[in-house]
Amino acid sequence: MTKGYARQQSIALENASPEQTLAWGLTTTARKMAAACDPGVARDQILDAVRVNWRLWTIIQAEQADPDCATPKSIREALLNLANFVDKRSIDLLARPDPAKLQPLISINRNIAAGLLGTDLPPEARADRERRQAQQQAEMTLVKS
Repeated sequence: MTKGYARQQSIALENASPEQTLAWGLTTTARKMAAACDPGVARDQILDAVRVNWRLWTIIQAEQADPDCATPKSIREALLNLANFVDKRSIDLLARPDPAKLQPLISINRNIAAGLLGTDLPPEARADRERRQAQQQAEMTLVKS
């Protein structure tokens, strides 16, 4: 059963947009950090969750720092500010692991993922966004052909 699910996830990621892929990464790391907040969790599990999240945010930071990045300037600056916060919080957590300090990182990841997936939008706006994404996907498929 797990192998089938893992394969399904792998196929979904292969066909996902960059936004969907990033949302998946943010959601996955948020889940990992949330699991590290459970009572009795080993220190190593907290550290592992922080390291994985920090790696993801390092990738986000590098992408946003690229002069050729297509992200609008205001969003880029906001993401770089968040990445700076994630850097500082990660260093603090690696030095002094504390599950309570994971909550802001979990919240940031979940909120950005929701925005990328459009789950924070009202139904009409979400439907419009999905239509535009489907149209862009169709255009990309035509270009590849």
